[in-house]
Amino acid sequence: MLENFKKIQFKMPKKFSIWHIVIAFGFFILLQMYLMNPGMRNVSYSDFKRLVKDGMVLECHINRSTVRGKLRETERGTTRNTIFVTARVEDPELIKDLESMGVKYEGQYESPWFKTFFFSWVMPLIILFVIWRFVFKRYGPASSIMTFGKSRGRMYVQEDLNVTFDDVAGIDEAKEELQEIIEFLKTPEKFRALGGKIPKGVLLVGAPGTGKTLLAKAVAGEAGVPFFNMSGSEFVEMFVGVGAARVRDLFSQADQKAPCIIFIDELDALGKARGVSPMGGHDEREQTLNQLLVEMDGFDSNKGVIIMAATNRPEMLDPALLRPGRFDRQVVVDRPDLHGREAILKVHIKEVKVEKEVDLHAVAAMTPGFVGADLANLVNEAALLAARRNKKAVGMSEFEEAIDRLLTGLEKKKRLMNKKEKEIVAHHESGHALVACSVPHADPVRKISMIPRGIGALGYTLQKPTEDRYLMTRSELLDRLAILLGGRVAEEIIFNEISTGAQNDLEKATEIAKLMVKEYGMSERMGVVTFEQGDRPLFLGGGFAASREYSEETAREIDLEVKRIIDESFGRVKKLLTEKKEILLGMAKQLMEQEVIEGEELKKLLEELHKATEEKK
Repeated sequence: MLENFKKIQFKMPKKFSIWHIVIAFGFFILLQMYLMNPGMRNVSYSDFKRLVKDGMVLECHINRSTVRGKLRETERGTTRNTIFVTARVEDPELIKDLESMGVKYEGQYESPWFKTFFFSWVMPLIILFVIWRFVFKRYGPASSIMTFGKSRGRMYVQEDLNVTFDDVAGIDEAKEELQEIIEFLKTPEKFRALGGKIPKGVLLVGAPGTGKTLLAKAVAGEAGVPFFNMSGSEFVEMFVGVGAARVRDLFSQADQKAPCIIFIDELDALGKARGVSPMGGHDEREQTLNQLLVEMDGFDSNKGVIIMAATNRPEMLDPALLRPGRFDRQVVVDRPDLHGREAILKVHIKEVKVEKEVDLHAVAAMTPGFVGADLANLVNEAALLAARRNKKAVGMSEFEEAIDRLLTGLEKKKRLMNKKEKEIVAHHESGHALVACSVPHADPVRKISMIPRGIGALGYTLQKPTEDRYLMTRSELLDRLAILLGGRVAEEIIFNEISTGAQNDLEKATEIAKLMVKEYGMSERMGVVTFEQGDRPLFLGGGFAASREYSEETAREIDLEVKRIIDESFGRVKKLLTEKKEILLGMAKQLMEQEVIEGEELKKLLEELHKATEEKK
């Protein structure tokens, strides 16, 4: 008996669904119909009337829809009472017939409260329950109200991560900074024996795409410890107190899995400075931040729990997060230099078939300013182009085409321009290229094209930097201004007319001139003064617009100085292109015929045109 009971228990479902409730409800209805109403006889209303007249009906109970009662039946000399039921018919004579035959009858008053209660309260609750069951069954137990306070951090073990420092390239300085963290996680006894304390928190700061998250995973992979990954935006919910509860739960889980790493991505979503928002503070976010500060103060770093976080907006963080004892160490994950980009490309081409003649050093030289994510996208685009061309390996031409695509946009050969527009674009781009080849501090021109690309570019001139630059002199900035104005000046010289094609060039030129006057102190008239006090990163390109801290008169002087610098550059370019007008016309003619002129080809063309011009003189 006990064994049978155990078997029944084993077969019982572990979770009840709405279908179990429906089946149980139907079972009880059948039980009521067949067990609690035994021997009930259904009769027609005409038979009921006949039985009343025959005196067979003893009593009846009348309600709105049915008539129930008892019959006296005689069968084989035995008299017995039978329960009957019949549908009620509107019959004014029924009561008279019952009274004439002396049948005991009674009616039923039906109160509407039950139906009102059922349809107003019970039915909506049943519907809500069904929807609730459906939603949480679909989205899983993590959506349950009881789990709102649970941390949504995903824990990765060594097998899941499968990321080491071999997968991280181009940021050697950042890797060296984090070696100490790995040693502590591997051999904490060495540090404890000397009484040393490892930093509690490490903040990775860098531009988007530089590999901050990958670097954090590589640290965990090298140390062989669990890795808790959570985004700063996942802490805060619509319910008050949920963010603080998730912070507590995350640190509780990490304490149980120590040694381990907690990684909070996009920390600025959670750790913005309190009380500085012009729209007022967000109480729930501030409570979550307060709880994070408390947890970082409360836990013992000697247990082996290291907190790592990443942000590209360090100027937005609360100062309390950055004080010693919290995020003690800040590691800058910078944009890779030439050798770093080459190392990153080597990592990304491991899974890609590449031709032997591909020069990764040359590809790296053509991509200044690219971060790891950009280079990964570049390799992928080159592989897609090779597949589209049915090639068995990715060649140098695919890499060059992919660079052009990422820098200038998708090529649009079907965008048709009329003859006049083609002439304007050809002379405009030739003006840029000729100035770039004539000024002393310009990068070499790699390609000129008048094939439309991207959203509004009808042509473009690409320059190839010879090396990575971290500083620019005043002469170099003025030469860059001259190159930007070259297209507009060429249109004016050749056509005595100007077009809207130089709009983007003028924006960039004005921005350079403003920086020279307002930030770099490169204006003799304004002196060695900076007029901008804004927070710098976002990322190292400047943050929100700073409040102006100078007078209207100074602002007017700045505007006049910016205009003077641009006007002088414009005059310089106009003089240069006027002297080389024949060369400009020859370049534009060749560009209209070919549509694209490569760097080496451009050098030969300029030499030929220069010789031809000298011979005419």
